[in-house]
Amino acid sequence: MAPPPPLAAPDLLAVPAHRLSAIRHLLAVLTPGRRVVLSTHMNSDGDGCGSEVGLARVLVGAGLEARIVNPTAWPGVFDFLLGAGVTDQTARGAAALTDLDVLVVLDISDVRRLGGLADTVRALTVPKLVIDHHVPSDDPPGPIIFCDTTACATGELVFDLAWTAGWPISREAAMALYTALLTDTGGFRFSNTSPRCHAIAGYLLSLGIDPEEMYRQVYASVSLGRLHLLRDALTTLEVDAEHAIAWISVPAGAVERYGLKSEDLDGIVEHPRSITGTRMAMFFRDLGHGKVKVSFRSTGSVDVNQFARQFGGGGHAKAAGALMPGSLESVRTQVIALARAYVGRAPGGSAPGARADRPDSSSAS
Repeated sequence: MAPPPPLAAPDLLAVPAHRLSAIRHLLAVLTPGRRVVLSTHMNSDGDGCGSEVGLARVLVGAGLEARIVNPTAWPGVFDFLLGAGVTDQTARGAAALTDLDVLVVLDISDVRRLGGLADTVRALTVPKLVIDHHVPSDDPPGPIIFCDTTACATGELVFDLAWTAGWPISREAAMALYTALLTDTGGFRFSNTSPRCHAIAGYLLSLGIDPEEMYRQVYASVSLGRLHLLRDALTTLEVDAEHAIAWISVPAGAVERYGLKSEDLDGIVEHPRSITGTRMAMFFRDLGHGKVKVSFRSTGSVDVNQFARQFGGGGHAKAAGALMPGSLESVRTQVIALARAYVGRAPGGSAPGARADRPDSSSAS
């Protein structure tokens, strides 16, 4: 019997058909000569920053003007993405949201995550576009939405926009989009790392990116203060093996004491998540003034996006967050109590008293 013919390799760079209609709506607005303002969420991360710079560079290459105006300061770790051709006017605040023809909000679908810019954005009468891969909210920043939760990062959707439009992707734009993919997949380790994500990353690498240099810039350039804070945070680590949860905390003033910024806390929640048997990990940061930021991470079938929504937060199924009123102790007590019950009800959950590290195919990530 003759062997079956080999399967044709899929064209992983081809834009998924279900995204094309939304892309065409965006392209009808993003025409040459228009002045575009790009924004993303408070305390922007690698996907938000990378998507902004990547889109800014391809727009400028296509004959548009583009500038960045964010609700909070640009994270220093991503300074290497800025430079000639990218203007960051965040320091001007809401006053920078003038003299524009189009607003593009990236990596969020909720206008409230624009912080101090939210009210100004609501009042804008120019076209407002949204590019995002989170679960849509009931209060988006604009009516023209390109959203797909199956995308590994918002940077993937920006790539699709440029690819469909035929806009050239420079090496500098490729670095920004690679940063978006790299960070939102946890260095291509998380379950949102799809074959297409790897294909896009491979194409971006072919444009002249040095992957070792990208790793160094994003993950291997930390200050001594960051390590001191991590040391202190690890002393607060608590594990409830019976309920398969673990958490870590940072008190008010710790970030300032070491001369750090919010972005220096990125990745700390991965330490409790990495403990064998943990299905939900939490990171509590006391912001002072009666507010606590909580980051949630999960493994297996535990949906922390759904869990975070009861606190007014949200995100992804395996990575979410919320901002809660109260003291560090009161918020932590409330969240931990609810987490114990929630993880127990999740598919693959263990009954109280069972070993949390029991092999379970339904909770394997």
